[in-house]
Amino acid sequence: MSGIKARWELILIPPLVLTVVLLVASQFIFIKGSFHKDLGYGDLSTTYELVNYLRAFSDPYYLDVLLLSINVSATATILTMVCAVPVAYIIARMTSRWAMLFLALVVVAQFVTIAIKVLGLIVLFSPDGIVNRLFLWLGLIEETFTILGTFPGVITGLMYYSLGFAVLLIYSVILTIPRSLEEAAQIHGAGRFNVYRRIIMPLAAPGTVICSLMVFNISIGGFASTALIGAGKILTLPVIVQRSVIVNYNYGMGAALAVILLLSVILINLFSVWMVHRFRRGKAMTV
Repeated sequence: MSGIKARWELILIPPLVLTVVLLVASQFIFIKGSFHKDLGYGDLSTTYELVNYLRAFSDPYYLDVLLLSINVSATATILTMVCAVPVAYIIARMTSRWAMLFLALVVVAQFVTIAIKVLGLIVLFSPDGIVNRLFLWLGLIEETFTILGTFPGVITGLMYYSLGFAVLLIYSVILTIPRSLEEAAQIHGAGRFNVYRRIIMPLAAPGTVICSLMVFNISIGGFASTALIGAGKILTLPVIVQRSVIVNYNYGMGAALAVILLLSVILINLFSVWMVHRFRRGKAMTV
């Protein structure tokens, strides 16, 4: 038996090594590079210094990029949750077969590659797209518009990227809320809106808060939708990291910005975990 156990442990070593290389070694490389000054044309100094980080938090250009990234991510998160919570509630409380169909559509849409999603949005909102034609027909606009290179366009792209995920997460949260609570409230004369406001929203608040943090996490690290729809005019932190490394060959500065982005993601994740433990502890104390 000990020999079989030893062989199984040997089989598990390659996946473990591969995981460490992919998750740790790659991160270590750009973290190390962030402490070296750019000398131009991709060359880095051999000394360790904080010049890249000092520049990131003192240069108005990078400060504007950081503030824009937070603004874009926060706006996308708020609008995503405004859409996701009621949609998830409706699907969770539907009793017909349509509920599973809607849920399946959300799942399929979520796992469609981001490139196809973004291209779909660009076509949909193009000057000859369905949205412009509909608005012209309704008389809402006099001239066609485009979402490329605009703040609302990037927000729309980030929402499209994370909306399905938010719906699925909130859907699972609402399923844990007993229907009997809503039925009891309705028996005592509460309307649908009051039931939703006084029962569903408070009970779903912990999951909603955690989902919001995760959506913000996804949004602030989103690159493809921001790069394609932003069209080089809306420069968020991931876009600047790509430009620093690929276009300007400023590996040190790009690495420092990537570390800042990584730390922000880690802090948000840790805060989410802390929130989960706090909600669980509070729930356990009330039982």
